[in-house]
Amino acid sequence: MTRSVPLLLVSDLVVLPGMVVPVELDDATRAAIDAAGAGSDGTLLLAPRLEDRYASYGVLATVERTGRLQSGAPAAVLRAGGRARIGSGTTGPGAALWVDVDPVEERPVTDRVREMADDYRRLVVALLQRREAWQVVDTVQRMTDPSVLTDAAGWASYLSDERKRELLETPDVEDRLTLLLEWTREHLAEVELTDKIGEDVRDGMEKQQREYLLRQQLAAIRKELGEGEPEGSEDYRARVEAHEGLPPAVREAALREVDKLERSSEQNPETGWIRTWLDTVLDLPWGATTDDTTDVVAARAVLDADHHGLEEVKDRIVEHLAVRARRAERGLQVVGGRGSGAVLLLAGPPGVGKTSLGESVARALGRSFVRVALGGVRDEAEVRGHRRTYVGALPGRIVRAVKEAGSMNPVVLLDEVDKVGTDHRGDPAAALLEVLDPAQNHTFRDHYLELDLDLSDVLFIATANVVEQIPAALLDRMELITVDGYTEDDKVAIARDFLLLRQLERAALTEAEVTVTDAALQELAAHHTREAGVRQLERLLAKALRKAATRLATGEEQVSIDAGDLHALVGRPRFLPESAERTAVPGVSTGLAVTGLGGDVLFIEATAHDGPAELTTTGQLGEVMRESARIALTYVRSHAAELGVDPAVLDRSIHLHVPAGAVPKDGPSAGITMVTALTSLATGRPVRSEVGMTGEVTLNGRVLPIGGLKQKLLAAQRAGLTEVFVPLRNEADLEDVPAEVLDAVTVHVVGDVLDVVRGALEPAAAGGAAVAA
Repeated sequence: MTRSVPLLLVSDLVVLPGMVVPVELDDATRAAIDAAGAGSDGTLLLAPRLEDRYASYGVLATVERTGRLQSGAPAAVLRAGGRARIGSGTTGPGAALWVDVDPVEERPVTDRVREMADDYRRLVVALLQRREAWQVVDTVQRMTDPSVLTDAAGWASYLSDERKRELLETPDVEDRLTLLLEWTREHLAEVELTDKIGEDVRDGMEKQQREYLLRQQLAAIRKELGEGEPEGSEDYRARVEAHEGLPPAVREAALREVDKLERSSEQNPETGWIRTWLDTVLDLPWGATTDDTTDVVAARAVLDADHHGLEEVKDRIVEHLAVRARRAERGLQVVGGRGSGAVLLLAGPPGVGKTSLGESVARALGRSFVRVALGGVRDEAEVRGHRRTYVGALPGRIVRAVKEAGSMNPVVLLDEVDKVGTDHRGDPAAALLEVLDPAQNHTFRDHYLELDLDLSDVLFIATANVVEQIPAALLDRMELITVDGYTEDDKVAIARDFLLLRQLERAALTEAEVTVTDAALQELAAHHTREAGVRQLERLLAKALRKAATRLATGEEQVSIDAGDLHALVGRPRFLPESAERTAVPGVSTGLAVTGLGGDVLFIEATAHDGPAELTTTGQLGEVMRESARIALTYVRSHAAELGVDPAVLDRSIHLHVPAGAVPKDGPSAGITMVTALTSLATGRPVRSEVGMTGEVTLNGRVLPIGGLKQKLLAAQRAGLTEVFVPLRNEADLEDVPAEVLDAVTVHVVGDVLDVVRGALEPAAAGGAAVAA
């Protein structure tokens, strides 16, 4: 039966039927109680205050008495009756809010409900017995009404207000028992586990106390016997105090750890961690430095003796030496703890001598040399170290490199910095930012040491194959020096002056026993290898010398290796000029590209067949290269008249392929090569076999600049090309190209793709189409 009663909302309290609770008399409470007193039976509705919605159920309550709390605040004690469903609000007498409510009628108790109530009672009794609440156990045992038993859960401390609110809003007693059985079983399992853990901890503490007492007794017995203490903290304190190079902050931190060690027992696991940390700190070369060589001429001589070419790198090292020598002469000190800030990045293909150059730099400077391999490193802790709280923690590779060098100013080679990876363990490249930033690395902080380590005097040299794979923020902190590769003459000189002598020594041969002619070296460099560096060339030399050693072991007294002997020693030539063969038919043009292994040539093939006017591209092309193909086809179709092309020829299905199909390719620099291939296909005029090209093309035919020009021209020379078309805006980059390459390859700088097509295609046959002049 619906009735209207005043509403009292309470916060932080969920009241279930049968509960007696005190409430503080604020203005809203007093208004609701006064309004209930003015009614016929003094009843009000008590409901929880919700933030996101209105309560759907409450309890009908009466005022037992009024008084004051222990704090002196006025309060009233309310006794909760049965549940009631809350309806709409109404206006009524007094300042309280009145609502229409429907009291909930209890359903008859079934056998299933009684069985569930018995199960729930047993769980509650078991829980109370664990807490030794015997009086409450008796009270629970006397509760026979399942509804009263479930509503008594309002006093359960292990139930959250949200769960109690769910019980309040569940009028059916069977549903309430289902919820309480699940919740109580969960809590009882947690209590049993907590008790077991607490018991184990108490047993462990008693064992530790017993061991501590025994250790103290053992120490007293040793003292009475006159035996010395085992090696411990006193040794570390003496080492710290005797170390003259420790900075004040490091000495203070080390002494704090020694104090911890002195207060710890031998059985404490932290003792081992402290000793390992102290050993690491004391083994670092604090204050130890090597004197740099100030003789610039001698340093340049060392660099020239170790490496052929590489003038830019050698000039940069000599400049660094010259500046340091002048500062030393004038007594100028480094300002603010910052060093010279020399962080060099040697970028280029494999085998050009980047790593070995770092050793030469260290020898020229008179410094220690350490190599840190970063290829495949994916854990930030490899660079910055692990926290000491982890088992097996170690300092990072930078700290270990300084420790291995034995000085605070070594040459540290960060090898393969472009191959640093990233995963869930952090970003090692981001950790390198602090290492390589001259404005920050004088206070580099390793996670294991947690001490400021001055790296400002360390000369960092990084190496990389592909600059584009280095994060921009990291690349910005380094001075980029490109080592693009060697010409054939350079390779012959390197093989004669360096590689041959090294391989003779490894094969236990002398120059009197085996001689290799310059013609043989030239043949190896030209037709047996096609690489930017000299690694494959050195492998072939080693193979030839092994064959020579075998001949000497079988009776020959002296072996001479000439060009004609190479086939028997290292096999047939693997690289022969193929441009003439590939471009013998229309629709094939020769382009130039840069890979992680240096420059290379690629052939772009175009063909057409009957079918819808669409473009198909193959050869594992990236999105940028596929866009270049669409741009090239659109340009040729829209400028058909200027190119001397019949538009109907291209209104067929066009297929553009870039071998080799197993190698992924991407980049915009094949644009003009694609235009030339399509024009050659449409006009039927082959592309000249001696011509290569590189450049990005736009829809209106402009040729945009590209990167890696030096590597591409070196590749063109290796492939036997004699003419190359490059963008006009790359003309300034020709200054970096060796003179012998420019003598062997004629470079045409172009700004319009029409100029490329005019110069690249074979002359038109009599009466044939020609590109408009």
